[in-house]
Amino acid sequence: MTALALTVALAAGYLLGRLRPWRRLGNWTADQIRHTGPWARGGHLRQAALALAHLLTSPRTSLRILRTPADPVQPPAPVRDPDWAAHRTRTPTEGDPA
Repeated sequence: MTALALTVALAAGYLLGRLRPWRRLGNWTADQIRHTGPWARGGHLRQAALALAHLLTSPRTSLRILRTPADPVQPPAPVRDPDWAAHRTRTPTEGDPA
């Protein structure tokens, strides 16, 4: 009986290692939280369950997300010359009609 229980336990451990249900659950919750469609339409109970599952499956990522400000200050966009292709081979005085 002990040999049978040991064999069943080893087989179950092997299958869980191959299927990786914990990692799959983590990837699924990360996808659900990342994309706003189902996350926003799911309701408060679904949002709480997904947040808890994400916290349990990847605690470092969850804590990093919680520490990140919701609206970080964005640096200003660089100012670019709209006619850059025309200006890259000539000197500034070469193309002036004046």
